[in-house]
Amino acid sequence: VQLQASGGGLVQAGGSLRLSCTTRARPWKTYLMAWFRQAPGKEREFVAAITRSQDTFYADSVKGRFTISRDDTKNTAYLQMNNLNVEDTADYYCAIGQALVGARPSAPSTYENWGQGTLVTVSS
Repeated sequence: VQLQASGGGLVQAGGSLRLSCTTRARPWKTYLMAWFRQAPGKEREFVAAITRSQDTFYADSVKGRFTISRDDTKNTAYLQMNNLNVEDTADYYCAIGQALVGARPSAPSTYENWGQGTLVTVSS
């Protein structure tokens, strides 16, 4: 299953970026669409997730600054990132997962397919 992430780049602190993730996966594979990130020397961490019914979940560190959305007519999820700071610098990965009983949106193990990373660099 292919996922294509895009939209990363270099931005100054306080700026904004919008990431996109497009997939060709079947609908039942995209109940959950999520973004994770991994900074150099750190473990991959959850950023945000959205269900097909538009329920959203966010890491505490991005609440109020990031917004996840999806357009199922385009098989695409978006991550609007505002008021970026240097701690947001990381490779950002999109992922998709099915509707499974007990699935935790913030757990990497919930997701079956991952896209390649798109690098976000925030300068001070």
